[in-house]
Amino acid sequence: MKIDKPNLHIVLFEPEIPQNTGNIGRTCVLTNCRLHLIKPLGFTLDDKKVKRAGLDYWPLLDLEIHESFDDMLEKYPDATIYLSTTKESKYHHDEAKYKQGDFIVFGRESSGLPDYIRDRYVENRIRVPMVSTTTRSLNLSNTVSIVAYEAIRQLGFPGMK
Repeated sequence: MKIDKPNLHIVLFEPEIPQNTGNIGRTCVLTNCRLHLIKPLGFTLDDKKVKRAGLDYWPLLDLEIHESFDDMLEKYPDATIYLSTTKESKYHHDEAKYKQGDFIVFGRESSGLPDYIRDRYVENRIRVPMVSTTTRSLNLSNTVSIVAYEAIRQLGFPGMK
């Protein structure tokens, strides 16, 4: 289901875990966000794990699939891009000023975003605060929810009750 004016564009760069993508798809449906998947994917979209995580929300998802990050940029040349990365010091909640239609990019579960993408958007890199004594980070679907809800809060929760 295409949305005329999504609140946000959530971009998953080469996602690897189908359950995360299913959960993120469900979040996108319930927050009026468009989900973009950048290939290669670590699963097929007909994977039962994707559908199980997205449950009956998957058919309602506004989904675009792109062959590469550059292909997405060609389609949306004027997009404001934010990168969610653990390799940043600016926080998602007080230093980013989101606008409706902004793109928020999240990296692979195993390795995050590649340098060539992170280096392109130095000023728009954000992170979710976490305890710094661990080498682990939050689950991708949890991180997407945290960042998306903060961005939508800044927008005033348009179209939401």
